[in-house]
Amino acid sequence: MNLTKWSNAINLCCGAQVAGAKARARMDKNVAKPSIRAENERGILSAAEAVFAEQGYGGATMAAIAARAGVPKPNVHYYFPTKERLYRAVIERVLNAWLAAAAAFDASDDPIEALTSYISAKMDLARAMPLGSKIWASEIMRGAPAIQDFLDTTLTQWVRSRERTIRRWIAAGKLKPIEPRILLYAIWATTQQYANAAHEIATLENGELSDAAFERAKREIVDIILGGVIAP
Repeated sequence: MNLTKWSNAINLCCGAQVAGAKARARMDKNVAKPSIRAENERGILSAAEAVFAEQGYGGATMAAIAARAGVPKPNVHYYFPTKERLYRAVIERVLNAWLAAAAAFDASDDPIEALTSYISAKMDLARAMPLGSKIWASEIMRGAPAIQDFLDTTLTQWVRSRERTIRRWIAAGKLKPIEPRILLYAIWATTQQYANAAHEIATLENGELSDAAFERAKREIVDIILGGVIAP
């Protein structure tokens, strides 16, 4: 296994994330402010995310979401006519973020670089969108009654496309002959643990992870997963 290449890929990924953050900050100064509608929808979605995470779909009410958002209930219905539509919008937001995290699969044909970037991005999302992850997990555990169509279409199609990429890496001798879906499941389970079990982790670690501790966890998860799949 080329450990130097592996280390360089991880360093490159971390450096790219810092550079990307700076570039996005510069771009943010130049782009127009979001519309009032976009701002209102974002505020309602954030409030809904918190309420759904705390009370579940059945316990959440549009009144509670409006109160959390600090707007009249009719305002919530104006943007999201039903609780189901609002719930789906919350879930769709986190799903789209997760799918976008695998953009490196299209940007690099090197599995070390692509998987390092994907795992790192998924870890960052676990920290940035923990409530969305918890809502997704709860929905899946109750049989996905509200989002089965997402699983049957969007997620299924995405997984198939990533399977093809992973099988191409295997055929090229870059990865061990593994089952692609098992690799994806392992990445999802490991990274989303930091959102879904955040309280458990904080208890075991005697407090929430510091930035340094989180970055260390990210690096070690990358090492563990890549160590198991990269071909010698």
